Amino acid sequence: MVLRCPLRRSASFTSESRLLQGEASSSSDLTMEAKVLVMGAAGVGKSALTVRFLTGRFIGEYGDLESVYSHSMAVEGREVLFHIWDVPGDQVQEHRSPSEEKQVQWADGFILVYSICDRASFLLLPAKVQLIKDAKEALGPKKVPIILVGNKRDLGHHRAVSREEGRLLALTLDCGFHEVSAAEALDGAQAVFRGLAQRLCRARLAPKRGAGIRGIVKSMSAVFARKRTDSL
Repeated sequence: MVLRCPLRRSASFTSESRLLQGEASSSSDLTMEAKVLVMGAAGVGKSALTVRFLTGRFIGEYGDLESVYSHSMAVEGREVLFHIWDVPGDQVQEHRSPSEEKQVQWADGFILVYSICDRASFLLLPAKVQLIKDAKEALGPKKVPIILVGNKRDLGHHRAVSREEGRLLALTLDCGFHEVSAAEALDGAQAVFRGLAQRLCRARLAPKRGAGIRGIVKSMSAVFARKRTDSL
């Protein structure tokens, strides 16, 4: 029997850590929206991870649900509103399909979930990360925020992927890494989304910093050019 989570498409959930309504600053510097695509092979527990983050509850089995949910949390003094697209596992393939390409283009950040008990779900990740980066490359050089998540840590006696392997792969692919148990606690799910929010913030600030540095260099060049002209 499959237990279906009673969540509605585009449902909104309020985190305990969300800034109190009316107290949040209207400044855009204190708020951020993030579209997140949660992907993973069938049975790795990505929906369980998503629902744990949304509701604090654990539900072990799901049907082939595909939904976009909204949920906010405070991250380092900033209110982050996540729009989370939970993609059914049977859509995760080695080659990008047209529907998957649309999903990737929609998203700002990515959470790729594998099961520490299923090595095949882990081996799928390098190709998936490359497909994401290739799809995003046309939009500019901005770094793509991606988190790799090893789920089912509570089933260590069935472990097929070591924590060190997961961490090394994330380092090699320039991704964040977490190993969690969606079944055991909310903290792990919160840490995953908090880590993604931090990466998203850094990625969005990087072009601004680059532009600032280029502006400084341009101004300095103009000053030196004027000095050379004055000395002639």
